[in-house]
Amino acid sequence: MSGIIEQLTEEFQIRKIQVENTIGLIDEGNTIPFIARYRKEMTGELNDQLLRELYERLVYLRNLEERKNDVRRLIDEQGMLSDEVVAALEKAVTLQEVEDIYRPYKPKRRTRASIAREKGLEPMAELLFGQNASGNDIDKTAASLINMEKGVNTEEDVLSGAMDIMAEWVSDNASYRKLMRNIIYRDGIIVTKARKDEDSVYSMYYDFKEPVKKIASHRILAVLRGEREEFLDVILDVQHEKIKRRLKLKVIKREGSPSAAYVEKSVEDAYERLILPSVDNEVRNEIKEKATGQAIKVFAENLRSLLLQPPVRGKVVLGFDPAYRTGCKLAVVDETGKVLDTGVIYPTPPQSKVEQAKKAVKDLINKYKIDIVSIGNGTASREAEIFIAELIKETDREVLYMVVSESGASVYSASKLAAEEFPEYDVALRSAVSIARRLQDPLAELVKIDPKAIGVGQYQHDMNQKPLGEALQGIVEDCVNSVGVDLNTASPSLLQYISGISQAVAKNIVEFREANGKFKDRKQLLKVKKLGPKAFEQCAGFLRITDGNNALDNTSVHPESYGAVIKLTDIWGNGSDKVKNGIFHVKEITDDRELNKIAGQLNLGIPTLKDILSELKKPGRDPRDELPKPMLLKDIMDIKDLKRDMVLKGTVRNVADFGAFVDVGVHHDGLVHISEMSDSFVKNPMDIVSVGDIINVRVIDVDLKRKRICLSMKT
Repeated sequence: MSGIIEQLTEEFQIRKIQVENTIGLIDEGNTIPFIARYRKEMTGELNDQLLRELYERLVYLRNLEERKNDVRRLIDEQGMLSDEVVAALEKAVTLQEVEDIYRPYKPKRRTRASIAREKGLEPMAELLFGQNASGNDIDKTAASLINMEKGVNTEEDVLSGAMDIMAEWVSDNASYRKLMRNIIYRDGIIVTKARKDEDSVYSMYYDFKEPVKKIASHRILAVLRGEREEFLDVILDVQHEKIKRRLKLKVIKREGSPSAAYVEKSVEDAYERLILPSVDNEVRNEIKEKATGQAIKVFAENLRSLLLQPPVRGKVVLGFDPAYRTGCKLAVVDETGKVLDTGVIYPTPPQSKVEQAKKAVKDLINKYKIDIVSIGNGTASREAEIFIAELIKETDREVLYMVVSESGASVYSASKLAAEEFPEYDVALRSAVSIARRLQDPLAELVKIDPKAIGVGQYQHDMNQKPLGEALQGIVEDCVNSVGVDLNTASPSLLQYISGISQAVAKNIVEFREANGKFKDRKQLLKVKKLGPKAFEQCAGFLRITDGNNALDNTSVHPESYGAVIKLTDIWGNGSDKVKNGIFHVKEITDDRELNKIAGQLNLGIPTLKDILSELKKPGRDPRDELPKPMLLKDIMDIKDLKRDMVLKGTVRNVADFGAFVDVGVHHDGLVHISEMSDSFVKNPMDIVSVGDIINVRVIDVDLKRKRICLSMKT
């Protein structure tokens, strides 16, 4: 364990005590959001993102140690554990290296080498591989091993079997395989050629090559998908002769000896038949893993930005789910998200009942005083946007609209959760409700959907779904806990992301609320079935009660610190009764000495004291309210209206390794390539923009045929 602590300390460039305390907190069953928010003194104020990275690395290193122990045991059971093997295992820093060490001892299916051993030809292999034998020794040994009963009829059979054994020895050597992998990473070229003579999204890769060490992750995933879909042939091109020379230099100790020619042939056979195919696969898998790891990070950060988009509060919203044949579905929701009305209109082809549809929508606007129309961006979205923009001009009421991503809306509307929430509505109308609520509170609505279905990533379907799911789950947890939820209104799907609350406990909370009425005190949570003291400790600070018995329950101050807050009010002479009633008089403390003095009096750490003071200044605040509001529209543009050098305002819809996709209000998102994001060099687009950002862009090219818009953020 001490080795793991040392390694994490070095890798993350933090203090040893931070690593030790963090591991201790994790092992005690504390969640990452709880550790990040309420144990800052112990972690040295590590944020949730770094804590998750440290946790993932801790799991990997512990698995590595466990596998090392397994391999050590398995080799020892064979009676073949040597000091050399033990030392190699100690040095191994990846699971691949451990598997390479275990490879010679791993039970194998019958191979050419194992067949040769069964025929008793290993003594010849040992003689040749030792490279000290004379020609006479080789001839004598070969003659002595002829055994017609076992199918060894000639000296050539003996030598051939011995070379098979030597080839396997070379192939199973961990250092040789590592050498090959390193050379391929350093000098290898990924080469792609067209397999089909037709235009496709992979056209740019029909004659493409790039060094393994330089190729970007999104291009790796693109060419591998093109290969899987049979548009591309993909090879790892390496200088085979150069690698074989390096390998021979490692293996052949006495060039020119009688054994050298046999050993050389064994090396060539090992390389071409055994090492190259498996190492090629290993390298492909590893570069794909690295690429998917980067893609997961991109998806996770995009998801974080999307979930934390500011809610549009206090507005009545019309959810508009566009379609052609089946009609456009409508759902009116009030300021709290309650469904007031639903309907279906047919303004789009083939029915094109525009005037009838306009009347229906105008009636809803006037009846419910609708403020905003939230339009899904799926099929028929463009026609729906034109329809709404024209309708707005004909209404007396000030109505705005916004096109929102409907990714995952169909997944949610067909889910068991949606059926339980809206049993009276069909699947299509549920989707319209979801589209409306996404504008009102993106976080509360999007948590109902599998994060993988939200669609703000790149090549997510090509990734290992388990680590992708775990990463996205962590992001949702961090977002929900950073905002906090209203204990008396939150749905089970939202509550289950709160620190320490499982899916079952989330349902129990709602059942308790329905049976006993609104929560008036956080301590009532302890009466909820299956919610014990540990779970209470983890969740209490993230759950808000807006009109309870204690005003501190509507803050992120943890109940364990209530006593300190009361003591603080006594020090300042405010009176504890005022605090309970929500009257907070917070003094501004700019002097570090005074801060240290008060922290000492309250027996609190400085970070916790600062958090408490910050929360008391703005009790019950939502951190999303401090972000720029989403861009609402009145009118519409067409891609044909775009001209070179036109400057527009747009909303970032997705961010990839190669740039950002921006909605400028013409139905087709434009691309700001990474090279056009700044006048200075940009290494990562996420350093410049996030999903939901509203930015100014300049049109630099429009391809009407392909519906492609090229944008720039350069001055």
